[in-house]
Amino acid sequence: MEEKNMTLSFEYIKTNGIQLHCALDGPKDGDPVILLHGFPEAWFGWENQIGPLVQSGFRVIVPDQRGYNLSDKPAGVDQYMMPVLVDDILGLADTLGYDRFYLAGHDFGAMVSWSLALRAPERLRRMAIANVPHPAIFRSYLKTHSAQMLKSWYAIFFQLPGLPERFVKAANWRFMTGAMPDYWGDDQYARYREAWDQPGAITAMINWYRATFSRSGRPRKSDAIQPPTLIIWGKKDPHLSYQM
Repeated sequence: MEEKNMTLSFEYIKTNGIQLHCALDGPKDGDPVILLHGFPEAWFGWENQIGPLVQSGFRVIVPDQRGYNLSDKPAGVDQYMMPVLVDDILGLADTLGYDRFYLAGHDFGAMVSWSLALRAPERLRRMAIANVPHPAIFRSYLKTHSAQMLKSWYAIFFQLPGLPERFVKAANWRFMTGAMPDYWGDDQYARYREAWDQPGAITAMINWYRATFSRSGRPRKSDAIQPPTLIIWGKKDPHLSYQM
């Protein structure tokens, strides 16, 4: 499908042993900002934010994260562990020649952002997080709030082999689109459907959830975030309670 915004350029950038499909815009000498999408999104989930950032003088880099849309989709749950995902973004910045950069993440992209900030705070100028708390807070909240556990039922269901892949495709992708029906116009649905239909994409995307049950790289509550951080939260999020 032809991309809508023709001011963008697109590149496949090598990092951490794979290639990430990236959208790039803005002045090449502008301060770099990397935008990380979540599930079940792609680079164009940030499309409405790219223009204002470019107008503010930023060099904007928006990857399809590992396993999504046009980026590589290595097999195996171990390929989607959080330390690996963080290495993808640090390697992306290295390849582009950025020692320090701004970072924004939503959903799983926010989880990668939190983890990157904990591991390599010296690389970040500032960070913005949308709708995900500090990872240690999230796990603690789940243990004491049954309502949030019910909202997160699918993360547990996704641990099963094979069945989740069939489930998310059922009834014309109803699981993917049902939570926010007003968001899915015909054009938007077609773009996401094309991304989800990429070979191996659904298993790779679900493997992000399967990998979250690993203890590898888990932060502790005592792990403080050093870069200045802005957290914003949409109160109508059907999956994560803003009270956390």
